[in-house]
Amino acid sequence: MANFMILFLICNVFISGIIGILLIAKRIFKNNLSSRMQYNLWFLLLGLLAVPFIPFRLIGFPQIFSWLGSLRSSPASSTATAMGEAVGIHPIGNTDWMNDFALSVNSETPSIAGYILFGIWIVGIFAMIILVIKSSLRLRNLEKSALPLQNPEVRRLYYRCLEEMGIHRNIPIYSTAFLKSPIIVGLLKPCIYLPIHLISDYNESDMRYILLHELQHYKHKDAIANYLMNFAGVLYWFNPFVWFALREMRNDREVACDTSVLKMLEEDDYEDYGNTLINFIEKVSFSPFPFAANLSGNMKQMKRRIINIASYEKPTFCKKLKGMTAFILTTVLIMGLTPFISTYAADESRYQWKSSSENISYVDFSKYFGKYEGSFVLYDLRNDVWSIHDIEHATLRVAPDSTYKIYDALFGLEEGVITPQDSFIAWNGENYPFEAWNADQTLQSAMASSVNWYFQSVDEQLGTTSVYDYIKEIGYGNKNMSGDFSTYWMESSLKISPIEQVELLTQLQNNNFGFAPENINAVKDSICLSSSDAGTFYGKTGTGRVDGQDVNGWFIGYIETADNTYFFATNIGADSDATGGNATEITMSILSDMNIWK
Repeated sequence: MANFMILFLICNVFISGIIGILLIAKRIFKNNLSSRMQYNLWFLLLGLLAVPFIPFRLIGFPQIFSWLGSLRSSPASSTATAMGEAVGIHPIGNTDWMNDFALSVNSETPSIAGYILFGIWIVGIFAMIILVIKSSLRLRNLEKSALPLQNPEVRRLYYRCLEEMGIHRNIPIYSTAFLKSPIIVGLLKPCIYLPIHLISDYNESDMRYILLHELQHYKHKDAIANYLMNFAGVLYWFNPFVWFALREMRNDREVACDTSVLKMLEEDDYEDYGNTLINFIEKVSFSPFPFAANLSGNMKQMKRRIINIASYEKPTFCKKLKGMTAFILTTVLIMGLTPFISTYAADESRYQWKSSSENISYVDFSKYFGKYEGSFVLYDLRNDVWSIHDIEHATLRVAPDSTYKIYDALFGLEEGVITPQDSFIAWNGENYPFEAWNADQTLQSAMASSVNWYFQSVDEQLGTTSVYDYIKEIGYGNKNMSGDFSTYWMESSLKISPIEQVELLTQLQNNNFGFAPENINAVKDSICLSSSDAGTFYGKTGTGRVDGQDVNGWFIGYIETADNTYFFATNIGADSDATGGNATEITMSILSDMNIWK
């Protein structure tokens, strides 16, 4: 929740900007958009205000179509060339194939600032809820004190208005001395409340206009909008731009209702309807009730409504067409900005992948993962095709753990801390929990046994600045190494997604980094797991252990054949037993069933 609060505040910056864009769009298309369309545009904002709370990332239409297309083909069909059975070291069933050692780290303490902000937000929400409850109790008292409408003339007029609007539901109408303005309240059981002074000063024409206006609120389901606006106001109590937008939405709602009434009237009645509003300006006041729609408003709003009535003309077909076009353009613009107010978009824990959906095949490998949350990513180089299981997890950045050692070794080689000919680093005599670590190491042995102290020694000689510069240069994940320099890649600040792992492996294999070829080859040799006539298998495991539990398992690598290269990354997560070894078993099963590696 602490991290969410920080991201939520960032989202509010984008929300405030989108509100400004919406206001500008409404102003630009003012002469084209009808009053009802201008009001309906605000529902886009209400939808966008919910985006930060959606527990999943929105998926675009191209990706949906691609995923549906993948359902028509079997998983094996996404690979083009089958690879023969390898000879030599066999991945499955060989305990010496690789070692998966990991040290435990303590869980991180979330940001104190985030918790403080979250606490303030919750306190504000409770305060707003108290105000809403207080207003609701006042409304409840009003309902208890109100009496069914007794005036026979007003009742007859009311029923004529119901018939005129084609409303067949019996909506109760009451009179009360505790209101200055008529209101309609209730979502499931709507009721209209009329002030006694309007009844005592009865004028048939004025009363008809008032009743038609209130019934327009019912007809357009404005009670639902009231609840949504109040709910948004509670959640975004701290954002003045949201409050301004909600106020404008309420104003546009009244203008839209006025316009709906005008459509029912003859042109000669427009002036009378406007005069009715003017006559009641001093008598009506803004409703203090949170879930009520009413005729009243402040002076600025009433002036706007009078101007709207005075300039109203029944729209022609051409004007309707222009209005619909303007509405669609504004809708597309606002909806296109949705990712910018998603916590996923502002969150560095998500990789914003920009690959074409045309070369992505979404496959379902759930049966291989069992109890684990995770993803499998495969890139077929020759055919330029991606096969992805669980795109949500495939773009999720998590700690790389020991898979990062591939690039840490490369940095050390580039800076001459170690060389392809001499990568020896002496053991410092400290006793480690794994026997293989308690000995002098070379790059080959350190990579095979995943010896933490070897790569920590390389980092110490490189220095923080140099390591960070290299991480930025190759674009490694979130490029964040703000944690302890000795453990920044071990369930700490540095994070990377499975898709990024595969992208980096392709750059490593092709040496797109521009590093010395002999250094690239030295790293490749250190992660070579199997070589035969059928091809060469490269890979590295990684296990994240937090508070003694294995919570994050990796297996990444690539397979070179005579005519193709396949790059892969598997990541699994669970409360326990999510190891690099288990990620390896899942990977090998998938590769075998896809006829890539037997």
